[in-house]
Amino acid sequence: MRFDFSRGRYAYITDSQPTGAPIVVDLDTGQCWDRLRGHRSTQAEDGFRAVVQGVVREQYRVGADGIAISPDGERLFYCPLSSRRLYSVSTQALRDRGIPEDRVAETIFDHGDKGASDGLESDTDGNLYVTAYEHSAVLKKAADGRWTTLLHGPKLLWPDTLALAADGHLYVSVNQLPRIPLFNDGNEARIPPYLIIRVNVDARPVRLR
Repeated sequence: MRFDFSRGRYAYITDSQPTGAPIVVDLDTGQCWDRLRGHRSTQAEDGFRAVVQGVVREQYRVGADGIAISPDGERLFYCPLSSRRLYSVSTQALRDRGIPEDRVAETIFDHGDKGASDGLESDTDGNLYVTAYEHSAVLKKAADGRWTTLLHGPKLLWPDTLALAADGHLYVSVNQLPRIPLFNDGNEARIPPYLIIRVNVDARPVRLR
């Protein structure tokens, strides 16, 4: 969930079912609406096949999941979990319910391949942080487009949610998702303790007020 209190009081959520969608919530009225449901950028890719720590996974059918907002609040970044693409869309188009879906879709930008991700996060310098669950890693896309690796290691079995704190630390939850019964032939194989990892990225979180 991402918030923008500079243009009213809005929250943005992703609906992660196979035919996913960004959802806009007007916190003042309580109304909410989805956008771009059925668009190729919000859906699980047909035939998607993930390789997680050497194991082929063909059962993931998850649509728009990762979500982040640009420092100026003009763009919402998102990605289907069952995909390796990164997209963004105009937040103004998402909020304006009078704009037809095809016009909203015209504001989508395909930022290219980033690997398969679950969580996304952004900072005030325009950097984007993405999990890379196939590689047990967290990556950073700098404002100039360069990619680097922030974290990598076997303990990062499915890095999930990202959150940037005011003290400059990026927090990463590690949920061992491939070991849960739903994705492991009915077997429970998670091994406590469950991890929350932090790394100092010397950046500030986006707070739109």
